[in-house]
Amino acid sequence: MGIAIIGAGFAGLCMAIKLKGAGYHDFVILEKAADLGGTWRDNTYPGCACDVPSPMYSFSFELNPGWSRMFSPQEEIRAYLRGCAEKYGVTPHLRFGVEVTGLEYDDERHVWRVSTNTGEPITANAVVSGIGALHIPSFPDIPGKFGGPAFHSARWDHSVDLAGKRVAVIGTGASAIQFVPRVAEVAAELRLFQRTPPWIQPKPDVVLSERAKRILRLPGAARTARNAIYWLLETRALGFTVDPRLMKAHRRMAERHLARQVADPALRAKLTPDYTIGCKRILLSDDYYPALTRDNVELVTDPVTEIRDHSVVDATGREHEVDVIVYGTGFKVADALSEQRIVGRNGRKIQEAWQDGAEAYLGITASGFPNLFFLLGPNTGLGHNSVVFMIESQVRYVVDCLRLLSRTGARALDVRPEVQRAYNERLRRRLDRLVWSDGGCTSWYLDERGRNSTIWPGFTFEYWTRTRRMRPSAYELLG
Repeated sequence: MGIAIIGAGFAGLCMAIKLKGAGYHDFVILEKAADLGGTWRDNTYPGCACDVPSPMYSFSFELNPGWSRMFSPQEEIRAYLRGCAEKYGVTPHLRFGVEVTGLEYDDERHVWRVSTNTGEPITANAVVSGIGALHIPSFPDIPGKFGGPAFHSARWDHSVDLAGKRVAVIGTGASAIQFVPRVAEVAAELRLFQRTPPWIQPKPDVVLSERAKRILRLPGAARTARNAIYWLLETRALGFTVDPRLMKAHRRMAERHLARQVADPALRAKLTPDYTIGCKRILLSDDYYPALTRDNVELVTDPVTEIRDHSVVDATGREHEVDVIVYGTGFKVADALSEQRIVGRNGRKIQEAWQDGAEAYLGITASGFPNLFFLLGPNTGLGHNSVVFMIESQVRYVVDCLRLLSRTGARALDVRPEVQRAYNERLRRRLDRLVWSDGGCTSWYLDERGRNSTIWPGFTFEYWTRTRRMRPSAYELLG
């Protein structure tokens, strides 16, 4: 087999579409679930929607003038991905229910042996990892066991009717911001356990009228709208990547938003973060704060210390009796890649290569692991714009790598260790002085060592420029 793509979300499907467009047809997409969609298949909680404007959170080669809203809901995004797969003819390459359990490089044959849950042996000349970052739910380490229904937001149990129930929500991340208002509307009581408040700004979400959709269907209109949104979002990177002091305007916007929506000064104080805005992901919502002012909602800021059969106990010893627990505690992001079973050249495991933290050249290739390409790999996530833009840049780069192999007749390419080292040393110097490392918070951007291996510390157009053409001299050709 030529190429194995792992994952059928935005990254995997983009890779497949562009491979087909470049004339590569010998590839397979291995998807552990029963359908495509990735994050937008797994997350079905009430209120699930994108927090990046839809014209940007979509492929540049497949603009959609038919979005129902500026920030489209989960169902529409999933339908969009399904439509892309069908339109570009990649559905025959999809193999569902096949979970990749390990990758091992064959030094003699210069191929990857792909292990799967089916036991079927798969050999590939190249492997593209498109597993994404938001797919391994993170649970807090709290002693005890609950006797009723308890589930993570990314594994929402729709068989559990929350109407009239006493619900505990643990966590106040990006998902909780969206589902808490919906749960508050139907629950008899909602106890929201907050460890750290997020910075929240208004969400400029609007229903796109039929007239607006007709305008977007005019020649060039959807492209113009996308470009305008791109540059507007890109200005947010100034505070992230140039000087954290430039985030003051964002802080003022968030503080005014909180003041407008929460009149109670005591509650407002609990909801005001004590860290630099941008240190954690800035969230967007117009209905989260109002939900917390409802009579049936209580915000608990004391840490959770124990789970009992029918209750949650906080650090003051107070016992909160509840019927259901929902975990809005996010995902294992920083360590998602390093937990994979990957064995490269000379039997070297990915954990050995990344013992000081995950790193790759341009976030795409890792020295010692030939013909293994990461999409949304180390330090290519974003806090200010659309990761779909990053995915497209990376996919183009991977295709260039494959074309180099075709031109030279080499079996594999491996990034030179000194090239990777120099690249990441420059990256670290930039990251260490920016808000994510010096903003006074702990976030999913940081790994267990406190090292930011997640976020790209620059403008996205800079990354686009760096990946525009691959540099053959950066690689050793094998075979």
